[in-house]
Amino acid sequence: MTDTTDKSARFDWEQRIGVLSDQRLTGIGALPAPRGLTADHGAGLVRLDWQPVEGALGYLVHRADHADGPFRPLDHLGGDVLAVPHPPYADTLVEPGRTYWYKVATWSDEGAGALSQTVSGTPAAGDGRPAAVTVSVDAATEPVPMPDVWRRMIGAEHFSLLVRDGPGPGGSDVAQEYGQALSIVRDEIGVRSVRAHGTFLPEMVRVRADGSFDFSGLDEVYDRFLAGGLRPVVELSFMPTELASDPQYTVFYYKAVVSTPKDWDHWGDLCRDLTVHLRERYGPDEVATWEFEVWNEANLQVFWNGTQDDYHRLYEVAARAVKSVDERIRVGGPSSAAAGWVGALLEYCRERDVPVDFVSTHTYGNAPLDFRPLTRSFAKATDKREPEILWTEWGVTPTHFHRVSDAAFAAPFVLRGMKSALASTDCLSYWVASDQFEELGWPPKLFHGGFGLLTVGNLRKPRFWALYLLSQLSGGRIPAVASGDGAEATVEALATRSEDGTTVDVLVWNGTLDQSKIDGATVLDRSVTISVSGLRPGMTYQVSSRRVDETHGNIQRVWDGFGGGDWPDASQWEALHAADTLPIEPLAQLTADADGAASVTITVPMPGIRFLRLAGR
Repeated sequence: MTDTTDKSARFDWEQRIGVLSDQRLTGIGALPAPRGLTADHGAGLVRLDWQPVEGALGYLVHRADHADGPFRPLDHLGGDVLAVPHPPYADTLVEPGRTYWYKVATWSDEGAGALSQTVSGTPAAGDGRPAAVTVSVDAATEPVPMPDVWRRMIGAEHFSLLVRDGPGPGGSDVAQEYGQALSIVRDEIGVRSVRAHGTFLPEMVRVRADGSFDFSGLDEVYDRFLAGGLRPVVELSFMPTELASDPQYTVFYYKAVVSTPKDWDHWGDLCRDLTVHLRERYGPDEVATWEFEVWNEANLQVFWNGTQDDYHRLYEVAARAVKSVDERIRVGGPSSAAAGWVGALLEYCRERDVPVDFVSTHTYGNAPLDFRPLTRSFAKATDKREPEILWTEWGVTPTHFHRVSDAAFAAPFVLRGMKSALASTDCLSYWVASDQFEELGWPPKLFHGGFGLLTVGNLRKPRFWALYLLSQLSGGRIPAVASGDGAEATVEALATRSEDGTTVDVLVWNGTLDQSKIDGATVLDRSVTISVSGLRPGMTYQVSSRRVDETHGNIQRVWDGFGGGDWPDASQWEALHAADTLPIEPLAQLTADADGAASVTITVPMPGIRFLRLAGR
């Protein structure tokens, strides 16, 4: 048995996610190859497009340096699943003037299918000016509600940090800052629930000598958490030491036990007794609104010492135990890494008539795949309600202490993923809210590449501002379609309109999945003309702007301007908090012409975000 908190095991863990992805993408699926593959030459990119294939969960782009190959899956360096959920796709991992050849395979739960026909593309070097993109917004279209998949859930470190005593990283008060971070994401982003590991950590649940359970530690933590107006996602993990077949099989700095149970009935007793206790303490109707998720990433050896069959048994015992108390409570899994095991769990539940209200999985460095073909197939085969699709972990990287997590690069990445998820998921939960996070040890300095949207000290990173601006879109969604160089692949947009038609909001971003461009690439900067039709003819609109890029909404740049270092002193903390804002910038007024049209042109660097509000007067 290896303690997975040692340094070498950490390295294996970080690498395993990418290896797992590659292994799963080598099979031959039943779906046909995509048709109509095209390659457009752009400044600093090759834009690929193709016809979607019914039943596909995603697509795997292959590239070669020669027409006759070899063709290999294109790795945009995200560290996780390589397949993308839909076209178009921009390959920015290129050299201008060099020709590349491409094929695309459909990806299903069985793996990658046959390759498409070959196309070639040669990226341009650009002429020193940002290439042009137009975003056409139709304000005359009746607005429709926009699913707020980013608000339903967010990730956080284990909830027992809410009662942690003693100083934390940089001398911080961990409990106070952790609680404040949860309040910030609630108030400024609108988050409604929080998922955290470790419901059964020893400080939360104690196993008595007679085998019964003491939930008093959990009560203290949940009381504090629920007082903040949020709901918990009850992740049924990890294994209490007394129940584990191998109590020395642990993960993380805090040595969570990730072993199979030695007594499966006792595991069921734990899940059932927990459910009974929560209903008695917080009310049956309240608990019926919570999700109960079984385990975390059992398809990684670092999180589970059993087999896939063992996980299915773990899931079934837990799900039946919870449902025996209250059928209304939503139970799901497999809570897997790299989008794995979803189809297998659904098939297991179908064969054995096991309850499954939602499927949950994780991915990083990419937009989430589309699992609707699997959930719809399950519903049709069982004549039951289609399970929800919850991505209970998602982020820009699976790697701890990676500088991309603090960079402006991650801000447009967040918006690309959220827009992609609007049609295909019920929840896309960013991992995590705060850098008060100890999985592999406490933060060694303020900007250390932590997973949090907020730093230690609760400064807002560019990724936070991306979700904040998404939450600022008011009214209902209206069409916003990009055309031009890199359109819908690097430059994308969302737009909304107020009910009375007097206000139009447009959120535009410019980003790439290619993490070799963490520090930006001027060849990918774009001049974006936002052309709005359907306005009131002759009406004047006050235009205001907010932006996130290397020099706006980037608190790390402010810290670097102070000379950097590990931790701020008192005066530097004061200055950092004063700078932790996203100012509103007034732009020139616009007047809609006789046809109700108006336009404004802005530069959006890569990486970059612009939020525009047109307020009628």
